[in-house]
Amino acid sequence: MSGDDLFLSEDEFEAAVADALDGIPPQLLRLVDNVAFFVEDEAPPEDPDLLGLYEGTPLTERDLTWAMGSLPDRITIFRRPTLRLCRSRHEVVEEVRITVVHEIAHHFGIDDARLHELGWG
Repeated sequence: MSGDDLFLSEDEFEAAVADALDGIPPQLLRLVDNVAFFVEDEAPPEDPDLLGLYEGTPLTERDLTWAMGSLPDRITIFRRPTLRLCRSRHEVVEEVRITVVHEIAHHFGIDDARLHELGWG
């Protein structure tokens, strides 16, 4: 087992992401439209410390033509950067929760500056 795996295995990390999604209020989660969630081990090489990534068209930028042939938006949570950042299992679970909320907020059109103001940076 590598040092990164000391806090959560791959399965445990995926379960933490699922738990974070389960913690989103149902009335808010119902508004998440056409989004697929993924867990990957490593962030892109150009940003190796990235914890999560939203790729898609935020709800605030969608128009009537958006839905024609659009693939689902994608939210990816990166396991190893999260494990490298945290010092305990509890910190990993909390950081996953924050990252999931942060990336869902991007889907709703909230930018990083506003997320930092709100304490979700």
